[in-house]
Amino acid sequence: MSLFAGEGEPGGRAKIHRRANPLSPLGVIFLGLGIAAFAGPGTSQTAGTMAARRKAMVAGQIAARGVRDPLVLKAMSEVPRHLFVPADVVDRAYEDYPLPIGEGQTISQPYIVALMTACLTLKGGEKVLEVGTGSGYQAAVLGRIAGSVFTIEINGTLARQAAATLERLGFGNVHVRAGDGFFGWPEEAPFDAMIVTAAAPEIPPALFAQLAEGGRLVIPLGDVQTYQRLTVVTKRDGKPYIGQVLDVRFVPMTGEILKKK
Repeated sequence: MSLFAGEGEPGGRAKIHRRANPLSPLGVIFLGLGIAAFAGPGTSQTAGTMAARRKAMVAGQIAARGVRDPLVLKAMSEVPRHLFVPADVVDRAYEDYPLPIGEGQTISQPYIVALMTACLTLKGGEKVLEVGTGSGYQAAVLGRIAGSVFTIEINGTLARQAAATLERLGFGNVHVRAGDGFFGWPEEAPFDAMIVTAAAPEIPPALFAQLAEGGRLVIPLGDVQTYQRLTVVTKRDGKPYIGQVLDVRFVPMTGEILKKK
């Protein structure tokens, strides 16, 4: 079931879609060809070309940098990143850097998407919360591994666009909500794993409270105006155990967290 709860409806169920198999390869091929046909100049890439570029991305940008988790590599090789970016940057979808997606937001560099996913150490079947849906690409990658993904986007326009893209691609196990991720998704808690795709000065208390015992939260922590440390927070006996991965730079988390300064 794919869910999009409209902005201003914290617990509302504006629309429910039932889909069978997430991301049918044949469906993706036809969708990719359709987008190539009408998206305009510079986007007339064949499905085969995009698949080859995706394979090269996984080998050269992700596996070569040390990400070895087979589930993550498989998900990154299957999810069509070019269908999650605006038409004017489709040709750059598999390059080694972030891209603008509108509304002042970006889709993360492929390596960072893979690394953050790998840091969760998912085995398959978990319940995952994502804060910061953006284009829906990270949620789609998570959806190829986890049992269910609940993703929150504070920007209503992006939330609606991501929900539409995920529905179109058949990600029936990804649920999208427009709202402030600072508060998490309490009625669906606890979560086995969480990803925050925006920079925060500290761990939002509600997120840690909704994290299951033994669960992992991956979040960029630090100065939201400069650089942060990609941080893995593990919940053991109700307490946070912190591990730091590498320096990153994310757009800042907005909403309620700004009032905590």
